[in-house]
Amino acid sequence: MSVSPRPDSSTHASFMVRALELAALGLGRCSPNPPVGAVMVRDGQVVGEGFHRGPGTEHAEIVALRRAGPAAAGADVYITLEPCCHWGRTPGCSQALAAAGVRRILYAMDDPDPRICGRGTNTALAAGVEVLGGVLREQAERFYAAYIKHRRTGLPLVSAKMAVSLDGKVATRTGKSRWISGEQSRDLVHHWRDQSDAVMVGVGTVLADDPQLTCRLRDCFPRNPLRVIVDTHARTPVTARVLDKSSGGGCVIAAGEGAPTERLEALSRAGAEVWTLPLNVEGRVDLTALAKALGCSGIVSVLLEGGPGLLASALSVGLVDRLLVFYAPKVLGGADSRSMVAGSGVDDPSEGGGWRLGEVRRIGEDLLVEAWRCSPA
Repeated sequence: MSVSPRPDSSTHASFMVRALELAALGLGRCSPNPPVGAVMVRDGQVVGEGFHRGPGTEHAEIVALRRAGPAAAGADVYITLEPCCHWGRTPGCSQALAAAGVRRILYAMDDPDPRICGRGTNTALAAGVEVLGGVLREQAERFYAAYIKHRRTGLPLVSAKMAVSLDGKVATRTGKSRWISGEQSRDLVHHWRDQSDAVMVGVGTVLADDPQLTCRLRDCFPRNPLRVIVDTHARTPVTARVLDKSSGGGCVIAAGEGAPTERLEALSRAGAEVWTLPLNVEGRVDLTALAKALGCSGIVSVLLEGGPGLLASALSVGLVDRLLVFYAPKVLGGADSRSMVAGSGVDDPSEGGGWRLGEVRRIGEDLLVEAWRCSPA
């Protein structure tokens, strides 16, 4: 149960925006914990701020308290998520804030974790700290979409990225697809990799392109996500670049039951973590089972970068929560050019609904269209 907020002032909003900016620095680094930002304010001035860097490290509130020092007494603290109240690897933040003598806690969104939801607020209130919830709630709910889904369902949020021509093609009739989108769009994809727990492709992409699937940002200190290869028959070459251990991201080969044992063992020796999963009715890796396995491993967000076949399979089982489609100012034409989604498609346009448009914006010369599934799992 959250406390109803007073009408948001521009001051409240500006400090919470800063807290969300700080929280974003932890994306891809905190799972299964949520990325959280905190800003400590006294007499209208920021006296301390922080963000959560990962499991086992100090929570954002504790970092902000430490940086504020004695100035924390009587201060307001803006937090992107309801402060925790339980002891895990670190002590509860509600208790620490109360002990430091903060005047008021303002947070954006209730924590969907049942160990915390409402309890963090009540702990602070019981200690005599004023609490205001719901400051920039809608922005926070968008920011925490993956965390919310994982806490409620145990499954990661899956965002499918595709680059297409204006006529919806991802490759020419000869199979060439580099490059449909522009350089700025490709740079943005590397930012998404940096902020995602895992990136997923099918073995067809590995065989055709031998991608690294690493994050190659030039202006920061990027991290590489876990690389997940959907490979029913364990066909990934042991020399594939996704198996390179030096990237630090790790690689999971999601093979099907019945895949050749010698191939599984060879991939394991080459550095892959091999998961053997059940097959679906088509004799391919069951993507729902894979999603459950990823969720159980603490993977909260997945960037699906596979081709039309993998996207079609993921859509057919309701695995995709968000579509991120770059439309490039090109027309490839031809009946034999590859479309964004493989398969026979639907029989009637009404069957293709169930999506709502999100953000639409220019990225260089391309147009990025975001769409969300209307009824997420």
